[in-house]
Amino acid sequence: MREFIVEADGGSRGNPGPAGYGAVVSDAATGETLREAAEYLGVVTNNVAEYSGLLAGLRAARELDPEATVHVRMDSKLVVEQMSGRWKIKHPGIKPLAAEAARVFPPGRVTYEWIPREQNKHADLLANEAMDAGARGGAWSASDSRAALDTPAARPVAPGPTEPSERSGPTGGADADAGDASVGNAPAGKAAADVRAAQAVAAPGTETAADPGGTGTAAARGPASAATPSSTPSSGWAPADMGPPATFVLLRHGETPLTPQKRFSGSGGSDPSLSDIGREQAEKTAAHLARRGTVQAIVASPLARTRETAGVIAARLGLDVTVDDGLRETDFGAWEGLTFAEVRERHPDDLNAWLSSPDAEPTGGGESFAATANRVAAARDRLTAAYAGRTVLLVTHVTPIKTFVRLALGAPPEALFRMELSAASLSAVAYYADGNASVRLFNETSHLR
Repeated sequence: MREFIVEADGGSRGNPGPAGYGAVVSDAATGETLREAAEYLGVVTNNVAEYSGLLAGLRAARELDPEATVHVRMDSKLVVEQMSGRWKIKHPGIKPLAAEAARVFPPGRVTYEWIPREQNKHADLLANEAMDAGARGGAWSASDSRAALDTPAARPVAPGPTEPSERSGPTGGADADAGDASVGNAPAGKAAADVRAAQAVAAPGTETAADPGGTGTAAARGPASAATPSSTPSSGWAPADMGPPATFVLLRHGETPLTPQKRFSGSGGSDPSLSDIGREQAEKTAAHLARRGTVQAIVASPLARTRETAGVIAARLGLDVTVDDGLRETDFGAWEGLTFAEVRERHPDDLNAWLSSPDAEPTGGGESFAATANRVAAARDRLTAAYAGRTVLLVTHVTPIKTFVRLALGAPPEALFRMELSAASLSAVAYYADGNASVRLFNETSHLR
């Protein structure tokens, strides 16, 4: 039976910060390097990056020979002890990654060994190359690798272009676990707004590319949550980090039968369940979030479509779902179930008033956007206080998500009509101790196709 050596590593310049992993597969008998892998992950913790490197190494070994045995060598005491079964895995963001790594090969075919960092320079260099590529806005390529050309003794730890590489290990005890796992896909070395926005949760889509969209910060009211200063270094003229934010990952529910018909579907209508497509979207979103390993709690609107979406994801992540009435969709009154054209035909004056003023209510005593904003703001303040420093998935609807974004940006009410959100799309807002917020608009569904 063939035997492989897998050496893997991951690092984060900030913890969480711009991160990447590297993995090397070699022949145990000859020492020949058979495969290299590296990837820029966006902004994640050291532990997430290290587990990502382990996964990449195991998958590469399986591609070479699924019947082989594998000996993993890593300088992460946390990963080695947890995967060996000697330490418990308590962090909800790490559990899915560890479970996925355990499934690559059958039990008993993989062994683990801790090695000093200086003996893991090949994988370490690959991880730093991936981080450097991400800082440039690109992806790591095997043709760019310096590791294969260097002898082990000559392989330096490659620093980033603007920030020192920071690594962290367990703090001791058999229950040591990963820290905060806020994630994003922003490149390193940007200004203050981008540094903060980079700590928001990762968008769907390719995980190797830097975030193609813009970011923004604006004063956002709300209680300043107490936070312990983080070790995240500043970048350029960026101010000192305010500590880990309360990050709300905003997920619109999966598609319902009314979604493709573009009908008003609020909290006062038929409360439809997910369609077959919507359930598939929820499953794929769950798989995506499990790969990222960032979500620590799930809160959902009380409506059926959001609770169903949240339930699928919660089952995959091993989390419970908390319901918050503040996240429900606007009540559209007599417009529920109608298309925009049908509302214009039947209630033209009410529709014009609604489009002109956030205080106007839909026909039949529906809920105004001003009332929705007050409700969402109260939920925001409540959840920010409850989940300070954590990453929380909020499974909700179009209007609440747009309202979260509008309030964070300080945009006027009419901004609601200038945003579009696809079913099962992700956005994120992070709230910091100084009261500021950063917004990331992903609205990507490529991972669901």
